[in-house]
Amino acid sequence: MPAATSQAARPGAGGPAATTVVAGQSLADVFAALGDPTRLKLVGELCAGGAYSIAHLTQNTALSRQGVTKHLGVLAEAGIVRDVKIGRERLWQLQPARLDEARLALEAIGREWERALSRIKSFVEKND
Repeated sequence: MPAATSQAARPGAGGPAATTVVAGQSLADVFAALGDPTRLKLVGELCAGGAYSIAHLTQNTALSRQGVTKHLGVLAEAGIVRDVKIGRERLWQLQPARLDEARLALEAIGREWERALSRIKSFVEKND
C-alpha cells in the first residue's frame, strides 16, 4: 500500500488522500459503525457541533478514555468523525457528509420499497 494511502487510512489523517480513501469506502462501513450503541451515542454527542476532547466525550459513559478512543477510531475509519490536533490536545468532530450519504441511501431504499408496495397493491386490487 502506498504511504499516502496508509497514512490516510489512519483515523484523523487529513488531506486529499484521506478524502479519496473515505470516498471509496462502502456505506456498509458507516452502518456497521453506527450499529453499536456506544458509537451511536458518541455521534449524538458530536452532533452538537464543534470539536470535543476524549475527556468531554467520556463524561456521560461508563467507558474508559481508551475505550472511547477505540470507538472513535472505528467511527473515523468509516469517515463519520475525524480528529483535529490543537497543540497537545486531540479533539474529535463529526463529518456530516458520510451521514448525509447514508441518509440518501436509506431514502433511495425507502422509495424503492414504496414502489414495490404500490405494485403489490395494484396487483392485488386488479385480481380482486
